[in-house]
Amino acid sequence: MIKKALTIAGSDSGGGAGIQADLKTFTVFGVYGMSAITALTAQNTVGVQGIFEITPQFVHEQIKSIMTDIGTDAAKTGMLSSEEIVHTVAKAVKKFNIPNLVVDPVMVAKSGDSLLSENARKAVYQELLPLARVITPNIFEAEALLEKKIENLEAMKQAAADLKTVGCEWVVLKGGHLDIQSQAIDVVYNGSEFNLLKSVRFDSKNTHGTGCTFASAIAAGLAKGKEPLQAIKTAKEYITEAIRSGLPLGKGHGPANHLVGIKSRW
Repeated sequence: MIKKALTIAGSDSGGGAGIQADLKTFTVFGVYGMSAITALTAQNTVGVQGIFEITPQFVHEQIKSIMTDIGTDAAKTGMLSSEEIVHTVAKAVKKFNIPNLVVDPVMVAKSGDSLLSENARKAVYQELLPLARVITPNIFEAEALLEKKIENLEAMKQAAADLKTVGCEWVVLKGGHLDIQSQAIDVVYNGSEFNLLKSVRFDSKNTHGTGCTFASAIAAGLAKGKEPLQAIKTAKEYITEAIRSGLPLGKGHGPANHLVGIKSRW
């Protein structure tokens, strides 16, 4: 039986991030992808031109439809937009016993446009992070959640330890925004041991959707029964190659190449 993964996130009309990136990634990893859309965005490589929020009630209805019929082996959250939607998603995760939750606390688009209100940030920290098996904040998101600056590797370790106290099982603090000896270093922490995942840091503007893609790859691994650290390491390898072969589309930040490693049938 094929394994299943659910994305609870916003739609990116440009296809580089959001549910579009998630579903592409699920497919590459061989899991059946499903979605509950939290918001529609008019978005391309240069920015977000508009956001249309889905009502919290309809977000719940989408999750209910999936969980009372198909079910899921893992889920990931992305853009949740409002405090009310965060409340709704957290309640649904508990109500339907959604397993292997990966929380990507999406706050800002690659273009700099805000995707999460201040009250919603607090709700993510208090209500959603404690339910997660894995959380995947980047440096800026961790700074916003913890309300402090993170400027070096030691500060990243401390931040990961601080985030672990909210109750999640694993923290992956992504370090791609810090240039540490030309490396992108992610700090992985489970409460007892730090793992540093290192890769070459590419000087590329084609990185739109990398956070969504990375979190979805982890969720896919968990859906297939992989242990968290193995799923995280495999996702790191995948996103590194996806960035290496990023697609120079549009006039701004092009997307990572979600189909890296897939042989075309044409």
